[in-house]
Amino acid sequence: MLPFLPTTLFVVPATPVAAPVPTALSVPVSAPQEVLQLQEVRTLPGQLDTVPVFNSNSPEVVQTEGILLSTFPSQSRRHATAHLNSPLQGRFDVFAHHIARTATTADARTLFFGVIIENPSSQPITVEVMQAASYLSTHDAPFIDLPSYLEDPLGRVYAGPGSRAMSDVLRGRRQGNWPSRLVIPAHSRQMLVNLPIPSSNSRSTMMRLWSSAPVYLASLAMYAPLAADGTERVPTLEQWQVLLDEGDLASPRDLPPSPLEAATDPTVSRFFYGRVAGIALGSQWQARITDSPSASALTIPQRGQAFSYGLSTLNRGTLGTGQVQSAPMLVRYPDTAYRAHGNYGVQYNLTLPLHNTTNQTQRVALAIQTPIKEDKLTKQGLRFFEPPDRQVFFRGTVRVRYSDDQGQPQTRYVHIVQRRGEEGQPLVVLNMPAGDRRLLEVDFIYPPDSTPPQVLTVQTLAPEDIASQAIPQPSHPQPNQPQPSP
Repeated sequence: MLPFLPTTLFVVPATPVAAPVPTALSVPVSAPQEVLQLQEVRTLPGQLDTVPVFNSNSPEVVQTEGILLSTFPSQSRRHATAHLNSPLQGRFDVFAHHIARTATTADARTLFFGVIIENPSSQPITVEVMQAASYLSTHDAPFIDLPSYLEDPLGRVYAGPGSRAMSDVLRGRRQGNWPSRLVIPAHSRQMLVNLPIPSSNSRSTMMRLWSSAPVYLASLAMYAPLAADGTERVPTLEQWQVLLDEGDLASPRDLPPSPLEAATDPTVSRFFYGRVAGIALGSQWQARITDSPSASALTIPQRGQAFSYGLSTLNRGTLGTGQVQSAPMLVRYPDTAYRAHGNYGVQYNLTLPLHNTTNQTQRVALAIQTPIKEDKLTKQGLRFFEPPDRQVFFRGTVRVRYSDDQGQPQTRYVHIVQRRGEEGQPLVVLNMPAGDRRLLEVDFIYPPDSTPPQVLTVQTLAPEDIASQAIPQPSHPQPNQPQPSP
């Protein structure tokens, strides 16, 4: 089941390595082999909440100025189809992930990412900024090779801007450049975000907001205006307003999605999910995982057995459960995704009231795993690669809260990196005496730059697993990266 091995550092070469020419002394490198783990995969209890999410992820790669996502009314605007006329109020989130790439090498101007917010009413509106973070993939959070499992108590471990931004919001942080509150006067606009994306960079942004009345939002892309001396400068509110009112959708457009009914059509070999641009419904998936809806506890597996729950399952990737967790779209552009596949920016808050119903002490492990993607399981279990594929499918921070074997409450943050087909290492290993009950809580925000689905696996170790394998101790990183702003 779970490979309890010492923490390993996986290094992915920057360029493919050519295969060696076979000689009498060379040993051919074996391809990854599939490993089948016979374990039950269960439907995840709970459901998404009804908090709307302003989800700006299409086009992912931006090469022209324009509108990325606008909820403004279309009236009095040059390009009516670029506006979705859908105000937001109360609790809502803003998620955005875009890459700047110049169309030609001769033009390397900085692309700015802006989010403008409007108060359409005749009274002032208050917008609370509860959590907020935005990072670049170069200076702020480069994509670096990390061990598969690192303790991260201070939030200094990350690989990519999505990993870092989700970690900050999970910890309840608001970057120092955002005020805790905005007061928008009647019939006026303000900039919520006005940040650069240098060429060949990506920027991930996550915000949790609350508005006292309906507001309109738009995310926009603009190349840095040039001053008289030819230097770049930050766009002004007035320039953003002109782009909002006069501009069209940014390009190049991503591949349009396949119709959802094509996901269940066996004659359709390739299914395109599309990129998201619209308002998704659901900011958090909260669940108390028990044996049944009427039960109060989750009975641990039999010794040597395991069961799993799907995470971020999606069309053609339900792992035999038939459950699609992707958030539905309230409004969207016609050439963008029908659902928020991947649930980027969605928080999973999962509580497991574990119960050892046997008359012996059991050792129970909890892990996140990345099995080979399937819709209907070919066999009654999950398939993995040994060794895992080289492509990273998940990199992000997971928070676990529980009582340890001495009865002391623990809160730990663990940054995990998993490749396609990786069985994973345990987040927690508990020694549960006969009849023991232990409450365990798992929280994470599904990070961009990840590929679903994953599973949450509970395993009761067999005696041979305990005797022959060493339980890995978490690695504690050196503070080799700057601590995020408070």
